[in-house]
Amino acid sequence: MRKKQFKAESKKLLDMMINSIYTHKEIFLRELISNASDAIDKLYFKSLTDDSVKTKKDEFKIRIDADKDNRTLTITDNGIGMTQEELEQNLGTIAKSGSLNFKKDNEGNEKLDDVEVIGQFGVGFYSSFMVADKVVVESKAFGSDTAYRWESEGADGYTISECDKADTGTVITLHLKEDTENDRYSDYLEEYRISELVKKYSDYIRYPIISQASHQAPDPEKEGEYITEIADETLNSMIPLWRKSKSEIKPEDYNEFYKQKFYDYTDPQLVIHTKTEGQATFDALMFIPENPPMDFYSKDYEKGLQLYSNGVMIMDKCPDLLPDYFSFVKGLVDSADLSLNISREMLQHDHQLKIIAKAIDKKIKSELTKMLKNDREKYEKFFSTFGVQLKWGVYADYGMNKDGLKDLIMFKSSNGGYTTLKEYVERMAESQDKIYYACGESEDKIALLPQCDAVKEKGYEILYFTDDVDEFAVQMLMNYDEKEFANICKDDLDLSTEAEKETINKKNEESKELLDKMKEILGDEVTAVKFSNKLGHHAVCLTAEGYVSMEMAKVLSQMPNGGNGIKAQLVLEINCDHQIADKLAQADEDTLAKYTKILYAQARLIAGLSIDNPTELSDSICDLMV
Repeated sequence: MRKKQFKAESKKLLDMMINSIYTHKEIFLRELISNASDAIDKLYFKSLTDDSVKTKKDEFKIRIDADKDNRTLTITDNGIGMTQEELEQNLGTIAKSGSLNFKKDNEGNEKLDDVEVIGQFGVGFYSSFMVADKVVVESKAFGSDTAYRWESEGADGYTISECDKADTGTVITLHLKEDTENDRYSDYLEEYRISELVKKYSDYIRYPIISQASHQAPDPEKEGEYITEIADETLNSMIPLWRKSKSEIKPEDYNEFYKQKFYDYTDPQLVIHTKTEGQATFDALMFIPENPPMDFYSKDYEKGLQLYSNGVMIMDKCPDLLPDYFSFVKGLVDSADLSLNISREMLQHDHQLKIIAKAIDKKIKSELTKMLKNDREKYEKFFSTFGVQLKWGVYADYGMNKDGLKDLIMFKSSNGGYTTLKEYVERMAESQDKIYYACGESEDKIALLPQCDAVKEKGYEILYFTDDVDEFAVQMLMNYDEKEFANICKDDLDLSTEAEKETINKKNEESKELLDKMKEILGDEVTAVKFSNKLGHHAVCLTAEGYVSMEMAKVLSQMPNGGNGIKAQLVLEINCDHQIADKLAQADEDTLAKYTKILYAQARLIAGLSIDNPTELSDSICDLMV
């Protein structure tokens, strides 16, 4: 029996497929099961068009047998089998795909709709050589009287000979490699490992995958003792939940599936089950968790949806299916449209994936919008958990996604509770032309800011920004419904009447010498000191000039690069109607210096900023008290 050489050229090509194309060795079992499923599908398709096929659909199965003594793993199917010529073509030529040819030959046949041929590139079989140093294939084609045996030990070539096999179908026997320091090939002979891999990758193959399993059972002859019984067990569930009609599925079915699949102990906040047809046809089943995963805010967290092709898992987490602002979403996508490359781990045509990702993004937004409209309490609970992600989505990528997210974000406000930007604008007073906001550590602290009084006296609502990203997000939005955002702690905010503006300008001109001295005392800490008429009963406050606010500067300073030294340009504002204004005008130089430093320190504390020298502040206050 003469050994034949592989037609697709060389040991180098086979070595590349074995060592480079597949990332994980465990993939081999998924590939062989998928090939077995394809073989059964072909015979099932033939049964729909050929009365001579007597096999019924419920008789089809895939079997996995492990022999630890001989270190062999066998995968058996009762599918269509292969002739000698087909063995030569499909297994003797690397990258030859019988499944792909089958699809092409039957394209347009409506009965193919009930058949799910998975294989496309014909190299999945060669993943066997990642774990085996010898592979034997025995196959008998439907309608043939002769069976053939294909045998190979790798790139050196293969042999084909006749063999004894009574039933139609294919038996693949892998002679596993010896264990090494880095690889335990013996694990693939263990019941738990086989079951684990079937559940992970092939749970939704629609034919039963059967293997022998051992169970402990009471010994009928010896009370209190147990014996080991070995029986066949179906390892896969076969019918994916997401392929069922929504009317067949109860809420508890979704919840149980989510908890088992994604290892959570609480029910999800929201279930999104959708089927999309058109440019891309796919089923998607997604969940928004009740709580963020333990590692959600760590660098180790991996976003992504599970990706399936006809029920076979391709990737455990496909990051390209979810934008970062929806990274908390768990779930899966199953599509027969995806063209997969030879490893089934990298998508060859990412254009199709982008179409699916766009549809998923749109669907999640639609469901969140529906929740906001129909179940406000539930949405606010969701937003309190994951709202920061949506705000980052507004800011990220130079605001590329802001239009799709701006109506989903919410802020606490002086009206109490959460409000959307749309709701804020609808409540605006006729005289109001801006959306006012203030930043701080908490709603309570923001409400105590001196600048709030003047805005509230006008009857204007204030948005309370307590998350680091809030101000960055609205700066990226620039406006909402043509209403610009205004930070009430910025120096250019002025709600005064023309008469009030004239009065305060005159006051500052008359006090120029005093204010310049105070500026000189504070040096570069501030860009200006001035009197203000917008502080109500408060004595002093800090505002910021220019684009960078105090809160933005605070956030930037906490970054690894320290925000590259970007700082807010601070202005010390003093209430012209407060008694302190008279005290300043009457103070000598030493006292003025103390007053100035105390007022500046107080203003920083009010603004939630730290002070460099609390001891000096304490000493100055005590000196003045004495």
